[in-house]
Amino acid sequence: MAAAELGIITSKDEHYNGKMTLLVVLSCMVAAMGGIIYGYDIGISGGVTSMEPFLKKFFREVYTKMKEDTKTSNYCKFDSQLLTAFTSSLYIAGLVASFFASSVTRTFGRKPSILVAGASFLAGSALGGAATNVFMLISGRILLGVGVGFANQSVPLYLSEMALPRHRGAFNIGFQLCVAIGVLSANLINFGAEKITGGWGWRISLSLAAVPASILTLGALLLPETPNSLIQSFNDHQKAKSMLQRTRGCEDVQAELDDLIKASENSKTIKHPFKKLMQRKYRPQLVMAIAMPFFTQVTGINVISFYAPVLFRTLGLSESMSLLSAVMSTGMVGTGATFVSMLMVDKLGRRTLFAIGGIQMFVSQVIVGSIMAAELGDKGGISKGYAYLVLIFVCVYVAGFAWSWGPLGWLIPSEIFPLEIRSAGQSVTVAVNFVSTFGIAQSFLSMLCHFKSGIFFFFGGWVMVMTGFVYLLLPETANIPIEKMDRVWMGHWFWNRFVDK
Repeated sequence: MAAAELGIITSKDEHYNGKMTLLVVLSCMVAAMGGIIYGYDIGISGGVTSMEPFLKKFFREVYTKMKEDTKTSNYCKFDSQLLTAFTSSLYIAGLVASFFASSVTRTFGRKPSILVAGASFLAGSALGGAATNVFMLISGRILLGVGVGFANQSVPLYLSEMALPRHRGAFNIGFQLCVAIGVLSANLINFGAEKITGGWGWRISLSLAAVPASILTLGALLLPETPNSLIQSFNDHQKAKSMLQRTRGCEDVQAELDDLIKASENSKTIKHPFKKLMQRKYRPQLVMAIAMPFFTQVTGINVISFYAPVLFRTLGLSESMSLLSAVMSTGMVGTGATFVSMLMVDKLGRRTLFAIGGIQMFVSQVIVGSIMAAELGDKGGISKGYAYLVLIFVCVYVAGFAWSWGPLGWLIPSEIFPLEIRSAGQSVTVAVNFVSTFGIAQSFLSMLCHFKSGIFFFFGGWVMVMTGFVYLLLPETANIPIEKMDRVWMGHWFWNRFVDK
C-alpha cells in the first residue's frame, strides 16, 4: 500500500497550524472504502472456495476429492492449481496495474486513480457474481486486481496527504483497519450466504463487493483533491493554499504550503528516480523496501486470510462452522487488534510492537503445528476439542500479526524514503508485495499437501528470521520527521557505513 509521496510530518518542536476538520474526516471515510474493498476481496475468496456448491460448479475435481475420495490425504484434498489461480490471478493483475497507477496518480492526481479503482472493482464484482464458467470467474478476479492495484497506490496516499501531519501513524494504520473491516464483513457475509438454499449463496458473496465499490466510485466524484496533488500535478499554488485552509480549519497555513512547494520543486529535479534509488547511500531504504513487504507475506498470514475456512475444513469442521471460525479469527480478532495498533503505534514505537507480535506469532504457529502433527493424520479427522484449540491459537496468531507486521510492514516503508526517491521506493514496495502475495497464494495449497502440519513450522521459522532482522537492522522511526529521516541511518551501527555523513 503506497504511502504519501509528499507527506510532511513534524517533530514536537515543528508544528503546522491546524485541527481535525469535518472535511478531512468525511473525505478520508470515503477514500477508506478502498481499504474495505481490498479486505473484502481477501476474505471473500477464502470463504467461497470452501462452499460446496461453488466448488461443485467450478472446481469439480476438488469437490470430488473432498466429498468422495477417502484415499487422498486431508492436507491434499484442496490442492488444485486452477483453484489457486482463482485466488492469485488478482495479484498478478494488481502488480501490472500498480505500475500504471503510479503514473496516473502522480500525473493526473489522486482522485482519478481512486475513481478507476472503484469502477474496476465494481465491474469485477458484477462479472464474478454473474459467472457461469471459470473464464468469467477469473476475468472478474483480474478486474478486481486492477481495482486493488489502483486503490493500494492512491488511497493511502490520499489519506496521508489529507490528514494532519502529527497523525501520520494513526492514519496510515487506519487504512489497514479498513482492510480488516473488509475481511470481517466478507466473513460475515460468507457465513450467511452459505445458509441460502439452492446453492447460489456464493453469488451473493461475490456480488456484494459492489456495495463499497459503488460508494468509492460515486464518492471519488465528490472528493476534494489533496493540496499536495494540486501542487505536484497541477502547479496551482493558490488553489492548494485554499484547500489547505479548508482542510486545516485555519487561515495561517503558509509554513506547510512552503514545505509542500519546496518538496514538489525538489522532486521535479530528479529525472531517473529508480536509477538514483540504486545508489549506495540509499541501500538501507532499498533493503527495507524489499524486505518489509516480503516478510509480511511469509508470516503466513495469507494462509489464514485466504484459506482459513479451507484450513478448518481440513481439521474436520463443518462448512458452516468453518466459515464461523473464519469470522472469529481473521475477522473480529484481526479488526480489534489493528485498532489497538492504531492507538499505540506512536506511543510504544515500531520496534516494540514488532517484537511483541513476532514472539506471539512464533509461539502460536509452533503450537498449532504441533497439535496438527500429533492429532491430525492423513486420513480421518481431529477431535472437536483439539480443533477448537487450534482455532484459539489461530486467533492469537492473527492478533499478533494485526498489531505488528500487518500495519507496520507498510508504515515503515512509507516513512523512510527521502522525497527524491519516494515514488520509486513505494513502487518497489508495492511490486514486491504483489509478487510475494501471488507466490504464497499460488503455492500454499500445494505446500499444505507436501509439508502437511510442517507448513506452520515453515512460516514460524520465517517469523524468527523477521524478528531478528527488525531487532538488528531496523532503527526506530517513530516521531522522526520524514525530511530528517536520514539521521536514523547515520546513527545505526550497521547502516551508517552506507549513508553520507
